[in-house]
Amino acid sequence: QVQLVQSGGGSVQAGGSLRLSCAVFGYTGGTYCLGWFRQAPGKEHEGVATIYDVDGSTYHADSVKGRFTISQDNAKNTVYLQMSSLKPEDSAMYYCAGGWTTSAFCTGGSPSATRFTNWGQGTQVTVSS
Repeated sequence: QVQLVQSGGGSVQAGGSLRLSCAVFGYTGGTYCLGWFRQAPGKEHEGVATIYDVDGSTYHADSVKGRFTISQDNAKNTVYLQMSSLKPEDSAMYYCAGGWTTSAFCTGGSPSATRFTNWGQGTQVTVSS
């Protein structure tokens, strides 16, 4: 059973930076996709970024491209979301998610939350103007 434990987040002023971490437990390798989703009040889940364990390929949503970067440290079994040039509209609850899927579904386009079976506990990111 894969478990995801998040850390990081918090409050920052616009233009600032934050880093989210997601420690992965119980994963022994395979076609696993890890990603970050966010949900603001009254809005739908948005897939922010994903990374495919097998080849390290990544996807970033247009709304965060050039500002956010997803990466992984295999030695630490941890995935990161480095967020820079933060905007008030980035404020949301951020969730780490993982699931067994193909590269095409993981990083080929906007990820579907339904393909992710493992979820972190969520962490709030608040960006003030």
